[in-house]
Amino acid sequence: MTDPATTTDRPVLTPPDGHRKVLLHSCCAPCSGEVMEAMTASGIDYTIFFYNPNIHPQQEYLLRKEENVRFAEKHGVPFVDCDYDTDNWFARAKGMEWEPERGIRCTMCFDMRFERTALYAHENGFPVMTSSLGISRWKDMNQINGSGARAVAPYDGLDYWDFNWRKGGGSNRMIEISKREEFYQQEYCGCVYSLRDTNRHRREVDRKPIEIGKLYYSKADKAD
Repeated sequence: MTDPATTTDRPVLTPPDGHRKVLLHSCCAPCSGEVMEAMTASGIDYTIFFYNPNIHPQQEYLLRKEENVRFAEKHGVPFVDCDYDTDNWFARAKGMEWEPERGIRCTMCFDMRFERTALYAHENGFPVMTSSLGISRWKDMNQINGSGARAVAPYDGLDYWDFNWRKGGGSNRMIEISKREEFYQQEYCGCVYSLRDTNRHRREVDRKPIEIGKLYYSKADKAD
């Protein structure tokens, strides 16, 4: 069977300074699927780093992580499962509970996750780190890249790869891969405040609240 990761017509990617070893911070399987296949197609040696203590509740966290593990194992990609230290996340989010999406709470969240990613990269010989977070059209690319740049600044020899994973059809391929793999389809960013605000909006437009663990991408939707 042909591997779609190596057959899609993608440009050859080159990480900063020509390095071929990359630590990929992954937030979930749908966002990282295209990033993973793009790096695989370019012959990049990468490892997934899963550190997302923002995701709430734990049931949602485990669903997102397990889908990511499943796809990593399918491609033979190393997967680092980091701590689910929610107490630390809530402590850092204190006072920001009512900040809007893309506001200072999200900056804090990106900073926290990238700081841990950068530390792991530094301690384990990775010259480059990047993230799948920026492929989502719901995210602010500049906000994410700013957090990445700050995270690597303390470490000589560590670069943050700010590649725009959306370009060249990346966003469309992300959806195609999600449908092909029938990934779990999360309906909010991840944190308890995002869940609260999303459900509040749903009530306002007469929609049912989110049911965790119910919605999956479907192969039948490929033509949509």
